[in-house]
Amino acid sequence: QVHLVESGGGLVQAGGSLRLSCAASGDTLSSHIMGWFRQAPGKERDFVARISWSGDSEYYADSVKGRFTISGDNAKKTVYLQMNRLRPEDTAIYYCAARLPYRAWSYWGQGTQVTVSS
Repeated sequence: QVHLVESGGGLVQAGGSLRLSCAASGDTLSSHIMGWFRQAPGKERDFVARISWSGDSEYYADSVKGRFTISGDNAKKTVYLQMNRLRPEDTAIYYCAARLPYRAWSYWGQGTQVTVSS
């Protein structure tokens, strides 16, 4: 079982930055791949980025590539999403997620709201 708690959301002007955090706990945590997803009002939940705890595998959605950076701190068991040059279309609830390799995303946090004003 993996437990995830997000924090760091808020209101920011377009062009600004935010850093989201995802505190993780649970057994076999190091075996899991960590990811961020987002869901805008009236839309489906979309993939944003993922990383392995070893840090040697990062992957981003095209919409955030070059603006967002995912990273992990093994000692703190925390995954971060640094979001720069934010746009109004980045407004969404951001969710942290975890999965085992080659499996579906099985664990989800409660989400944190990010609002970007124009």
